[in-house]
Amino acid sequence: MSELQKRLKDALDLLDLPTLITKDDIKKRYRQLASKYHPDINNSDGEKMEQINRAYELLMHYIDEFRYSFDSIEIDKQHPGEAYVKNFRP
Repeated sequence: MSELQKRLKDALDLLDLPTLITKDDIKKRYRQLASKYHPDINNSDGEKMEQINRAYELLMHYIDEFRYSFDSIEIDKQHPGEAYVKNFRP
């Protein structure tokens, strides 16, 4: 599993989302979690909200720049990584 695949999987897990989603799905789930974990609402230190924000930004960037699927095959197509490069080295 590449670093990007791991980061995307962790973000999906944190937001409790499936691998095939839309921008609206991500936004809806983000708003739900933000209303639950925002430091002004639950008097927390804000660490959980920071994690949620980072996951949201990563997923939205991936969808804006690449695809709507977060499965490993699609990620490998967009970011082939080291394994792909090795196929072309003599």
